[in-house]
Amino acid sequence: MTKNVPRSKCKTDSIMKLEKFRKHLHQNPELSNSEHQTAQRIIDFLKPLNPDQILTNVGGTGVVVIFKGKEPGDHVLFRCELDALPISEKNTFAHRSVVSGVSHKCGHDGHMAIICGLATKFAEDRSFSGQRILLFQPAEETGEGAIAVTEDEQFKALKIDCCYALHNLPGIPLGQVQIRPGTFNCASQGMSITFTGTTAHAAYPEKGRSPALAMVELLQQLTDITNEIDTTDLQMVTIIYSKMGEKTFGTTPHQAEIGVTLRTEKNAMMSKLKQLVLSKVETIAKQQQLEYSTQDHDVFMASVNNEECSTRVAQAAKKIGQDLVWLKEPLRWSEDFGAISSMTKGAMFILGAGEDSPQIHHPEYDFPDALIKPGIDIFYEIAESHQ
Repeated sequence: MTKNVPRSKCKTDSIMKLEKFRKHLHQNPELSNSEHQTAQRIIDFLKPLNPDQILTNVGGTGVVVIFKGKEPGDHVLFRCELDALPISEKNTFAHRSVVSGVSHKCGHDGHMAIICGLATKFAEDRSFSGQRILLFQPAEETGEGAIAVTEDEQFKALKIDCCYALHNLPGIPLGQVQIRPGTFNCASQGMSITFTGTTAHAAYPEKGRSPALAMVELLQQLTDITNEIDTTDLQMVTIIYSKMGEKTFGTTPHQAEIGVTLRTEKNAMMSKLKQLVLSKVETIAKQQQLEYSTQDHDVFMASVNNEECSTRVAQAAKKIGQDLVWLKEPLRWSEDFGAISSMTKGAMFILGAGEDSPQIHHPEYDFPDALIKPGIDIFYEIAESHQ
């Protein structure tokens, strides 16, 4: 005879299982576009739940899990990320990364555990209408993953009606939910700029074409370039690095490179800011008789929250008793969920990771397991609101 287990105990066991799985994911991190084993671990965890469909290799290594309800209705997507970062972990706990130079320092291991927990709830009761679609997305850290997913024919065929995602954030109270309609995360992109001239003997610098003056001029102009755009929206140009020449004291340099990050509140403004930077580069290169080239890196669209979806997030947070804050300004950092939410209605929200937690991308950061249950519950209440 099988002994009945109290429902509260079942919930505790379920969360403990998710915590254990989260730590296993933490121990075995993989970099962007290389999340093959992570994707397989997700599949192995979810197969016993008997989802209606599992799609693999979506946008690269991505996995999509689909639960179909009994009646037609909204196709609601919940998304998390597969990838880790090229950061060496300094923690010494038992579940520390076993992969040298790679670790989950953004909490994607925790985000995956939350979505796996959500899958368990959908599997238990399929009386909902529509479809519940869970996306385990590759390559968020580089900005490549969401774009690749949206361009995948498997994903296009899903015909998503609404999409949701969360991100943990240290520095705010544990479990606090932060949300706003409109731009939630800013658009950003890196740009490397190269000026190329010709070398000369250091005794005859006039015989060559050094990029030194061009580099200095551009660095000066970039510091206040945003003043030339008439807008009250947030926009920034951050100088990341500059380098020129080698330690060869008998030769003048022929090449200089500058790296910058452009950041704007709106996608349209990013285009304007980029064109302004390019015009400065072209003008300076022409004046100094240099060739130039540019290359884009880590391109992220702004993540823009739909008002209706933002309200659903807020109502879900209130229903389960989580502290809720409506943000007045967008977050400066970027998140490639914007590529997905630009295709349909959607919302991303913040779940506080604690005021004393190390910041994300810090070598000592670790996702707090206390967020797994509220993360699941908020997503589940959002799903319920789509009945």
